[in-house]
Amino acid sequence: MDNARPTIYLYTDGASSGNPGPGGYGVVLKCGSLEKEMSGGFARTTNNRMELLAVIVGLEAVKWENAVVEVFSDSSYVVKALNEGWLESWERKNWKKVKNPDLWQRFLVVYRRHRVSFHWIKGHAGHPENERCDRLAVAAGSGAVAMGVQLPPDEGYERLSSQDDNENLF
Repeated sequence: MDNARPTIYLYTDGASSGNPGPGGYGVVLKCGSLEKEMSGGFARTTNNRMELLAVIVGLEAVKWENAVVEVFSDSSYVVKALNEGWLESWERKNWKKVKNPDLWQRFLVVYRRHRVSFHWIKGHAGHPENERCDRLAVAAGSGAVAMGVQLPPDEGYERLSSQDDNENLF
């Protein structure tokens, strides 16, 4: 373990205009004097998917193994899933009746590569990095649609949504 490496601070937010609707995620990564922003959007998705995807994309951007990462999110869904043990329970139950199992499984792969802790912060409360993530997420989702951008489908959402529809047929 390399103790000389600095802590990475990961700030995230997700947004969806409608639930489902066009949505996006925003990420700000900070490590020492370095800073990186990332965002992306989808034509039809949910807020919770974008909140979780923001964390995944941020963690996937970390280049070295076993990094110490402090995640700051205004998503109770994401933070409580980790801090209150929900995720462990969902995995033990083989993802039965879990929303967004595709993203949670993707999350676990990258999460287990690092030493990650989660911190909930109040959204829209003036936290500079959270506000920046929110602007990135909105611009990537509904903002892009308003500008006439054709966003890609959230294939995971579409697949899960069609499965749910089929289960409710009879």
